[in-house]
Amino acid sequence: MSCTHDHNCEDHECSSDWSLYKHIDLSKVSALNESVSGSAKSVFKAWEERLQSSGGHLESNEGDPELLVFVPFTSDVKIKSISIVGGPEGTSPSKLRVFINREGIDFSDAESMQAVQEWELAENLQGVLEYQTRYSKFQSVGNITLHFPESFGGDTTQIRYIGFKGEATQLKRDVVATIVYEIRPNPSDHKTKAETGGGFSQVE
Repeated sequence: MSCTHDHNCEDHECSSDWSLYKHIDLSKVSALNESVSGSAKSVFKAWEERLQSSGGHLESNEGDPELLVFVPFTSDVKIKSISIVGGPEGTSPSKLRVFINREGIDFSDAESMQAVQEWELAENLQGVLEYQTRYSKFQSVGNITLHFPESFGGDTTQIRYIGFKGEATQLKRDVVATIVYEIRPNPSDHKTKAETGGGFSQVE
């Protein structure tokens, strides 16, 4: 399911709606079949920069439009919708399949696995379309893998922008792990004053 904006972005702070890019662990973003190594990182940016081409774009290898993009987050997120801005002349992706909290997926895995959700995409050159998720399935997302099987007839697939709308937890994943460790009971911390003698004894 896709929808268009029903408001003027000058009056509504769209950038804050699509601010999950700030929670992407950009250094660990990767893609399979990208023509330029590391170019997948360039498509994650602020909403107001989504149509800017100066920062580069993601493109598949010539004659093979399939792309697989792995996106890890610095904290668990809830994803409400996804926006994809593709390339011109039939190079926009025509379909999207997503997998959640699965690392190391390759093309063979993507073709054989059941996606959490799939969308038939439209050519969205102006960045006005967004695709709603089945929100209940997109809770506690630590990473997401985006599978673009094909383009609109182009020899390659081009992607200029990928945006996620949703919410992030306030704590980073490594901070949460530290807190879990620290709340484990430590027997040496559980001491009580004895009723006689005024000393301390360890609780059994």
